[in-house]
Amino acid sequence: MISYWEVMLKSMKGKLDVGDPRLWWLDALDELAATPLPLHPRHIAGVYALPAIHKDPFDRMLIAQATAEGLTLVSADLEIASYASKALRVVV
Repeated sequence: MISYWEVMLKSMKGKLDVGDPRLWWLDALDELAATPLPLHPRHIAGVYALPAIHKDPFDRMLIAQATAEGLTLVSADLEIASYASKALRVVV
C-alpha cells in the first residue's frame, strides 16, 4: 500500500506518468501476482527504530514494514542496502 500511495502522489504532482494510477495499481498487482501489504501500527512504530540513513519517508516505511514482517526488500536504491541486517534482507 505504501508504494501505491507514493505512485498516486507522484502521479498527481505530474512527477510520474503511469496513466491512471488506480488502473496501474490493479494491473501491477495482477501482472506480479502480488498481494498488497496493509499498513499496520507496528510498521509505523518500526520507523522510530531506524537510523536516519535514508530521508525518503516512503522508503523508510517500506524498510520498517519489511523488517516487521520478516520480508526481503527489493530495490534499486543503494541507500536502502545500508539497512540490511539479521532482521532485514535487502536485494539491490
